[in-house]
Amino acid sequence: MTSSIGSRRIADFTCEKQPASGSRGMVVTNHPLASSAGAEMLMRDGNAIDAAIAALFALTVVEPMMVGILGGGLSHIRLADGRHIVLDGLSTAPLRATPEMYDPVSDEIALARETRGRRNAAGALAVAVPGALKGWCEALARYGRLPLAEVMAPAIRLAEHGFIASPYLNDCVRLVAADLARDRQLAAMFLPSGEPIKAGTRVLQTDYAASLRLIAEHGPGALYGGPLGAALAAYMADNGGLIDAADLAAYEVIERAPIRGLYRGHEIIGPPPPSSGGVHIVQMLNILEGFDVGALGFGSADGAHLLAEALKIAFADRAVATADPAFVDVPVERLTSKAYAAERRAQIDMGRAQSFAPGLSATESANTTHVTVADAEGNVVASTQTINGLFGACVQIPGTGITANNYMYNFDPRPGRALSIQPGKRVFTSMAPMMATRDGRLRYALGLPGGLRIFPSAFQALVNLIDHGMSLQEAVEAPRLWTQGGVLELEPAFPDSVANELAARGHMIKREPVVAGGMNAIAFGDDGTMTGAACWRADGTPIAISGGRARAGLRFAIA
Repeated sequence: MTSSIGSRRIADFTCEKQPASGSRGMVVTNHPLASSAGAEMLMRDGNAIDAAIAALFALTVVEPMMVGILGGGLSHIRLADGRHIVLDGLSTAPLRATPEMYDPVSDEIALARETRGRRNAAGALAVAVPGALKGWCEALARYGRLPLAEVMAPAIRLAEHGFIASPYLNDCVRLVAADLARDRQLAAMFLPSGEPIKAGTRVLQTDYAASLRLIAEHGPGALYGGPLGAALAAYMADNGGLIDAADLAAYEVIERAPIRGLYRGHEIIGPPPPSSGGVHIVQMLNILEGFDVGALGFGSADGAHLLAEALKIAFADRAVATADPAFVDVPVERLTSKAYAAERRAQIDMGRAQSFAPGLSATESANTTHVTVADAEGNVVASTQTINGLFGACVQIPGTGITANNYMYNFDPRPGRALSIQPGKRVFTSMAPMMATRDGRLRYALGLPGGLRIFPSAFQALVNLIDHGMSLQEAVEAPRLWTQGGVLELEPAFPDSVANELAARGHMIKREPVVAGGMNAIAFGDDGTMTGAACWRADGTPIAISGGRARAGLRFAIA
C-alpha cells in the first residue's frame, strides 16, 4: 500500500499492512489472539476498559516474552465524558533494596545500566515489586463493567488449550536462549530438546492457567497476600531476591493527572513522571513548533537532523530531571513550557550536529507490549505494559507458570543520581501511551514498545500525522530514527544520500533494521468511524467492529 502525503517524502516506503475501519469499536494489539480477546469483550457489551484488560491478560499468554502479571506499566484512559486518567502500575524497588546493591561496570552512557554478573538483568535479584496485576484489576473495578472472571476467560482458554508459536516468538527465544536455559521450567517450555521453540508448535501453559483461575476467583489478592504471592516470596528467599510479603502488601496503584501540551492546534496528552513520555514529547514538539517541519519534507536531511537534535536535548534533560516524583522534584512546568523550548531551540544549529548538556540542574529494555482500544461510547484506552527484558529476569516462579520481571535494570546502579535505587521508588520509564485532540474531539490514540526508543518513536508518529499529513497506517509504519547522543540510528528506508548528508554534519550514522517495536494506533473520524493500524515491526492486528443491534420496534410476520 502506497499513497501520497501532504509534505514531500524523501525517505519513501511502502506500508506492509492494511488498516481496519469500524464504527462500534476497535482493538489493536501486537498479537491477533489478544486483539480477538478484546473484541470479544466489546461484543459481550463490555466497554474499552474491559476489552483492554482482556487483551492484556491474553498477551501474558501469547506474548510471554513481553508482558506478565508480575510486570508493570501505564494505562492512559479517556472516559466517555472526556476525562483523561493515567493509572500508574509501574514496579517499585523492594523495601530492602539499597543504592549500592549492584556493582556497576562503567560510567559510559552505553554501559550505564550494566553490572558485574548481570545481577540486575537476570535472576531473582533483578526482580522489582510487581504492579501490573493490581493495576489491571483496579482499572477494571473502577471503569469497566464486566466481572473479572469473564474478562480473564479468553486468557485462561489460551493457556489451557494453547496457541501456535509464531516466527516472532522463535526469534525472541533465540536472543535470550542462554538465560532461559538456566531456568528449568522456561527451558522445558521454550527450549524443547535444547533448541528454540519452532514456529508452528502449540504452546500449552497448564500451570499458568491454574494461576489465572486463582486470580479470576480471588482477584488481585491471589498475588498481593495470597498463595501466588507466597510462592513469589518463597522463591525470592531461596534465590537471593529481596521481595517479601511486606513489599506486596505495601504496593499501591497511583492515579495521576496527565501531561498536556499544545502543538499546531492539537492538544497532546500523555503520561506524567515517572514516565518521560508525556513530558519530553511535549518538550520536543514545542521545540519543533518554531520550524516549518512539513516544508522540510519527511525523511529529508534537514528534517532528520532537526528530529535528532530535539531528541538529544530531551535526553540530556531527562537524565537529570525525570524520575519518580515522590523521590525527585521533576520540573514539569519548566520542561513543557514554550519559553524553555525557545531557549533550547535557539541552541540548534541546522548545519552541524551537537552535544547538548542538560538545561536544568538536578537505557532500559526494549521488550514491552501495547494495546489501543476504543468503544462506541467514547471510552478509549492506550496501555503500555512490560516485564522489561525478553522473558523478564528469565525465571519462572515454580508451580505457577508465572515469569518474573527484571525491572531493577531500569534503575541507575550508581548511587546519588536521579534514577538511583531507593527503597519503594518506582522505576522510571519511556512508556508513551499518547492521545491527541483537536477542537475538543479525540483524533489519535497510540503507543508502542521499545524501551528508550518508545517516546522518540511516538513523537515521530505525531509529527508524521500533524506535520506530514500521513494516513494512520503510514504514520505507524514510516521509517524511524533514534539517538540520545552518540550514534544516530536510521532504519533502512532512509536513503544513503540522506545518511551521507547527516554524516557530513557530524552525526555518527548506524543503520538498524528496526528502531523500537510494533506501534498500534487508532484515528477517530468526525463521522464516528475509527481506523485502527498496526505496523510491520510486530505481529500487530487491528480488529474493527461495525454493525449493531436491530432497529427498535420491529414486527415480523410469521407465515
